[in-house]
Amino acid sequence: MATDSPTSASPASPEAPAKKQWTSRAVCRTVNAGNSAYCAVCDELIKFRARIRAEQIICNVYIKNKWDRVEHYHPECYEQAGSPYGEPKG
Repeated sequence: MATDSPTSASPASPEAPAKKQWTSRAVCRTVNAGNSAYCAVCDELIKFRARIRAEQIICNVYIKNKWDRVEHYHPECYEQAGSPYGEPKG
């Protein structure tokens, strides 16, 4: 025999979940073979060298909480520019 039970709707949350605030950030990565990125400061190609483990700074740039672009830097150029997106992670 089935029993009738009142269905209870869960109360709606008075506040919507907070929207994530995206901020520009920088990471340090090794330069991979076939890399074709140009430095945002000196406008020179960030080159892969087989015997040297060269690094680059890669920045995700957000404007008004929306992703806008990726910028690449030589580590020296990033420092010269005043680390515009903070201390590189990784």
